[in-house]
Amino acid sequence: MPDLRVRVGEGSYAKAVWQGRDVDCLIGRSGALPASDKREGDGATPLGRWQVLYGFYRADRVAKPKGKLLWTPLTERDGWCDGAGDALYNQWVPVGYGASHEVMWREDAAYDYVVVLSHNQPPVDGMGSAVFLHVWREEATHTAGCVALKAEDLVGVLDELGLGDAVEVVV
Repeated sequence: MPDLRVRVGEGSYAKAVWQGRDVDCLIGRSGALPASDKREGDGATPLGRWQVLYGFYRADRVAKPKGKLLWTPLTERDGWCDGAGDALYNQWVPVGYGASHEVMWREDAAYDYVVVLSHNQPPVDGMGSAVFLHVWREEATHTAGCVALKAEDLVGVLDELGLGDAVEVVV
């Protein structure tokens, strides 16, 4: 199984290993925390081994990855609920949904490719939402709790990634 292994250090810069090759990556602005300590909005990336579940991509900007995940083209109506206490917390919602949610159709390239990871699935209220594997925005120095790789590295990973593979975040 080709897992992406992310070794965190201090701060939000990390190193990932993919099929024996080191790649730079970013994690949350608060570094990494044990998954049991993860809370909504804390800016931390949860430590642990997270299965890749499925992915979204911006078909108007990028090609569908060749990997064996289920890939869905994003639309302007796609959102992700981060409203703790809501019945659809940490799940897809339409933009305009009544609870707090992130808009996944972004002007920047961060969600040109986005893979949903199994952290907090099925959702436990307040334990963190939207922990994704996505594109590292060129000017970014951290994520909000996700794992981000440079686009060229991420495409190489996504072209090989399949259901049953994982992103492992370790100290």
